[in-house]
Amino acid sequence: MLRTWMREGNHWVWFNAMAVAISLLAVIGLISFIVFKGMGHFWPKDIHAYTVQDGAGGTVQLIGELHRRSDRVEGNIKEGVSHIPQLLVKIGNRDIFGADFKWVDEHAIVQDITAKDLIMVERYEWGNLYGRLKSVTLGDGMTVMGSQAWDTFQQLIERHTELHKQIVRIQKHEIGAINAGVEQLRLDRRRLELDNKLTEQAIAKLDEKRRQLDGEYQTLLTQMRQLEQTASALGKAQIEIMTGDVVSLPIDKIVESIMPNAMTLTEKFGHYFHRIWVFLSDDPREANTEGGIFPAIFGTVTMVFIMTVLVMPFGVVAAVYLREYAKDGWITRAVRISVNNLAGVPSIVYGVFGLGFFVYVLGHNIDQLFYQEALPAPTFGTPGLLWAALTLALLTLPVVIVSTEEGLARVPRAMREGSLALGATKIETLWNTVLPIASPAIMTGLILAIARAAGEVAPLMLVGVVKLAPSLPVDSIAPYIHLDRKIMHLGFHINDVGFQSPNVEAAQPLVYATAFLLVLIIIALNISAITIRNRLRERFKSVDN
Repeated sequence: MLRTWMREGNHWVWFNAMAVAISLLAVIGLISFIVFKGMGHFWPKDIHAYTVQDGAGGTVQLIGELHRRSDRVEGNIKEGVSHIPQLLVKIGNRDIFGADFKWVDEHAIVQDITAKDLIMVERYEWGNLYGRLKSVTLGDGMTVMGSQAWDTFQQLIERHTELHKQIVRIQKHEIGAINAGVEQLRLDRRRLELDNKLTEQAIAKLDEKRRQLDGEYQTLLTQMRQLEQTASALGKAQIEIMTGDVVSLPIDKIVESIMPNAMTLTEKFGHYFHRIWVFLSDDPREANTEGGIFPAIFGTVTMVFIMTVLVMPFGVVAAVYLREYAKDGWITRAVRISVNNLAGVPSIVYGVFGLGFFVYVLGHNIDQLFYQEALPAPTFGTPGLLWAALTLALLTLPVVIVSTEEGLARVPRAMREGSLALGATKIETLWNTVLPIASPAIMTGLILAIARAAGEVAPLMLVGVVKLAPSLPVDSIAPYIHLDRKIMHLGFHINDVGFQSPNVEAAQPLVYATAFLLVLIIIALNISAITIRNRLRERFKSVDN
């Protein structure tokens, strides 16, 4: 019976089923692990006040969040090995203690209290601060203590948040637009010099525009300084840290503060989703280990969109030529083999090619032809958004070509001949008959190419992706889309925070959260590909049959 079962090949069916099941479990397990480690970071954790025995027989106090548990191994193989349970506590106050985390032997903990008055203060610099709020000193010198101190503290933080948003808006948008205008005037003057058209009238006109921009700048600078003075005059908070010392913390240095031990479940959920929104919409801080990742999300989406616009026409046109026009000879076969081989080339090779050809050759020539006034400072002769998108377009081009060719090959020959017999030209037949029928394969190839491009990192490090981009590639300043700017990318952000961060433990949750977001984007793109493909297949089902 077993021999008959083996002879019929049923065992291969079970082996394949087991392989698929194991693969699915591995993928689900990986995604679940990333979700748990990443999304759990935003949940407001309880703050513990540990009383720990020190080596001298006394006790010390540690205040912070329980980060994780682990075992410390002592001894050797000959004498025996013992495992001592340890707790990794996030104590914060990096500016005072020099580190965010501290290991504590669990057996050395005498007391563990989660008092409701323990607070967490997130700062713009130096990370979190843990302790107890003692009092709040207002700008006029009045001190608020007791139960009213916490409410006053929260009101002052909300007021500073509003002021900070106004300051950022003036810095990024209004002053940024003025700086762009001043730079454009400098380039215009240099262009006139190169063209021997720098007359006294032109100089007077440029100087007038410069004076106007300087006046606007001084007005905005005065407004910004007034807002900064208002923010700095809000007051200070006196917070008792775990050593018993009282730290005076200015309100304008605080992002937010919570009292997690006193929060209800509803309040924790509200703060949880608030932190997720901040993570998605805010700019990074503290070497990308704090704040949000919005510039990385925006840079990734913008680059992929431009890549799509570039790769779609070239891939479809190339596939149409190979399938519909090129004669089936050794040249055509060589081209197809080359296209298939390009799909297997390591992505870093595309990055080297993009840097050498797109940046140093094309970019240099573009600067020489159109941006002489900016030289020797390069405009397109340096890595940027356009070259990153072109490099990814070149990387994903084989996927689009192969998918499009397969779709074109599935179109029945009778459909072409019938269209031609009715008087349509070949181009009309392609546009009105062949390409619509092949559209499921074309769209699937395109979106799969987008999904691959979204996850690429290695080539982008050479052609335009940086650790921290000073401005977004799309803004309100003409020409609105700045293809020469460098961008941030989710994949590179993961690499930077995970392996280049000076504070690995603090940055670890952000790595998982960013990785989950990138995986989510890629999954969404693949689901979109399947949905579009199925709808197009359903539309042309009668043709396939």
